[in-house]
Amino acid sequence: MQGWRHGSARQRCCCLLWQAVATKVVLTAGLKKNEVFRIEGASCTLPEAMVYLTNLQNQYEAVYGSGIWEAKEDGKSLEQEAKQQVLTELAQIKVMNLLAEEKEVELDEKEQERAAAAAKEYFSSLNETEVSSLNVTEELLAEMYGEYALAAKVYRQIVENVNPEISDDEARTITVEAIRVSDRTKAQELCGKAKEEGTDFEALAQASSEDPYVTMSFGKGEVSPVLEEAAFELGKDEISGVVEDGGSFYVLKCISTFDEAQTQANKEKILQQRRSEAFDSEYKTFESTLVRRLNEELWNSVTLIRDENVTTSSFFEVYNTYFQVEQY
Repeated sequence: MQGWRHGSARQRCCCLLWQAVATKVVLTAGLKKNEVFRIEGASCTLPEAMVYLTNLQNQYEAVYGSGIWEAKEDGKSLEQEAKQQVLTELAQIKVMNLLAEEKEVELDEKEQERAAAAAKEYFSSLNETEVSSLNVTEELLAEMYGEYALAAKVYRQIVENVNPEISDDEARTITVEAIRVSDRTKAQELCGKAKEEGTDFEALAQASSEDPYVTMSFGKGEVSPVLEEAAFELGKDEISGVVEDGGSFYVLKCISTFDEAQTQANKEKILQQRRSEAFDSEYKTFESTLVRRLNEELWNSVTLIRDENVTTSSFFEVYNTYFQVEQY
């Protein structure tokens, strides 16, 4: 399920919830001591946030080492970035669960049992220090897995009616060799030379083009409309006339009009884009109506756990073990 989040991908096709201008934000008011935030009736507690944050921390450290947290980008520490990522992920889970409630989507009995089993396995993997540091119970973990699974379920419902049929022509990739120069007269001279019998177009392009790379592969919508139209009108080994685009002048030679493997890959890419657009539209419309409350004082006090006995990183791996769903 790649459309909004899956496994360790940690990406979102949606806007960041905490940056959504249309949503009313109220800081701290009405929150309990251990509440990080509340969105309408959906609450996120500090133990939930610490499970996400600590798993993310240990995943990073397993690859880059503990020194990674000293890094900064644009004056912002990686720890701050990690906290923002966790806040955004948990907020989206809560919004998705509210959306599921509105759409009357629920986990069935078997799905609830899998959430409970996942919680039991993950909780049993924690040592005493981890349980104490995270302040979690098996019951809380079961709720977290259930909410995550419900968010995934409502996502699938939103995108299930997206038309998966994509034609070869829509997904087709063309490969061309290109000469680009900034002078029209020179382009016309090179075009004439390129069309002379026996001319090695690639060698001419490498010697004359103002771009370092002369071979380009692209599908529809990936280059300017002018270049796209000129390229897709060519048959294999055909050479274009001079094509003006953005103040530059091009001469193109078609090397390949169809790459089956690349076309299939493009079909998957286009389908994913359609699903993301369908999800974005419904999610953003719903999310913009919600009131959020953030406990800034509590959240600002949260830091990474730096304890050699706290190494847990398998929260989402365990989820994937129990919820083998179609990969969107």
